[in-house]
Amino acid sequence: MIAIVDYGVGNLFSLYSSLKSLSLDTVIAKDKETIEKADKIILPGVGAFKDARDKLKETGLDKVVIREAKEGKPLLGICLGMQMLFEKSFEYGEHTGLALIKGSVVPLSGRITSLKIPHMGWNSLDMNFESRLYKYVSGGEYVYFVHSFYADCQRDNISATSFYGIDVTASVESGNVFGTQFHPEKSGIVGLRILKAFSEIK
Repeated sequence: MIAIVDYGVGNLFSLYSSLKSLSLDTVIAKDKETIEKADKIILPGVGAFKDARDKLKETGLDKVVIREAKEGKPLLGICLGMQMLFEKSFEYGEHTGLALIKGSVVPLSGRITSLKIPHMGWNSLDMNFESRLYKYVSGGEYVYFVHSFYADCQRDNISATSFYGIDVTASVESGNVFGTQFHPEKSGIVGLRILKAFSEIK
């Protein structure tokens, strides 16, 4: 069973529908018991880092997600959910993340000068290493992004980048912890293949 963590941030219907279209046993979880029983966890998120982090903390689910991930359960963070996997974010201040992957979240502004921010639309993936998340995906395939901040972390944790004026961190992983800056649930057949690959990770 895959548990999508519902902490009051974002519309989860598209992600839930994508997983169900793959015939995957999926639940939207608001309680720690369901997350603990799940085989895998997905942490979604849209909006501002501080607001999302505060809401996750208020529910107490942040501690559950951290504990389950540290015990080896596969965890996938999507978009803002991926950004929260890091130690901190510099989105309108400095805010503490879940610290499951070393690194921080920094603005595209100031690093990109000739392209529009937010980075919104379809961009191709450039693979950095062979990731279990890309079992059914090849380099050069396109996925959908919507973001104004990105992860600045060790290259060893960056499984793929996407060029948007600079090499933007597209996905990360550290052991059983995975993250995608793009939205698999909005990335058509490529995104479905990525979700299928995540469902098969043990």
